[in-house]
Amino acid sequence: MSDVAGRSADELAAFRTKVLARGAELYRDLPWRRTRDPYEIWISEVMLQQTQTTRVDGRWQRWLSRFPTVLALAGAEPADVLAEWQGMGYNRRALALHRAARALAEAGGELPADARALEALPGIGPATAAGICAFAFDLPGVYLETNVRAVFLHELFPNEEGVSDRTLVPLVRATCPPDASDPGDDPRTWYYALLDYGAYLKRTVPNPSRRSSGHARQSRFEGSHRQKRAELLRILLAHREDAPGGVDLGTVAAELASAERKSGRSEVKAADVQALLRELAREGFCREEPGGWCV
Repeated sequence: MSDVAGRSADELAAFRTKVLARGAELYRDLPWRRTRDPYEIWISEVMLQQTQTTRVDGRWQRWLSRFPTVLALAGAEPADVLAEWQGMGYNRRALALHRAARALAEAGGELPADARALEALPGIGPATAAGICAFAFDLPGVYLETNVRAVFLHELFPNEEGVSDRTLVPLVRATCPPDASDPGDDPRTWYYALLDYGAYLKRTVPNPSRRSSGHARQSRFEGSHRQKRAELLRILLAHREDAPGGVDLGTVAAELASAERKSGRSEVKAADVQALLRELAREGFCREEPGGWCV
């Protein structure tokens, strides 16, 4: 291992040894770690984005029970996919999963073992692609997510502020094992070790990720534009069976107003509700029919 980003080969070797040791001590036997199925791992990776591990455990299994394969997901109605996703964060991720599944179905129904090909699919970025490659196929790559970032910052940049991902990427790439030829020191094991050590650090020391140049506090959800969009979608999903032809604007506005009042917020005007619905429709979440709005 040659010098990388100002770090000597010996320093990086010591870093790897420590991370693998801590990873073995702190290993979490999570359900999605008991599979190498690319589809199942893909779903777990998307669910784990900004969603706590404890919440994903249970919801991941339920999703796979309802949509057990790429082809099953591709053949589902978007409304069913959105309904199953409720409570798991950004609804656009559910739509992206569905669109990607349909693209994969047209190509044979299998996820490719290639990061660039994965990134060409809707909703799959570099980190998700690298995660699928590492955990499903034991292939090397740059898997840089929040827990991984925390370990590199804590161990290699303990006193520095504003460390960019551009600085970290060469280190992440250089320390990842090149293949799975050494059991116990392969890409899959390596990144599990980073994830588990990073999760431990975030529980026990001030979050190292705050020293990343890209760190930003997540904006408040309650009362936000995003919260109102999510509530409108929930309302439309709740009316799928009793109003298959659509829900009229007055009903939707009244139910959103009721939800806002219960939360101690001001009501949203009907014109603003209509503007939000049209915004959701442009993004593919809902549509306007003669009978009203529906998903």
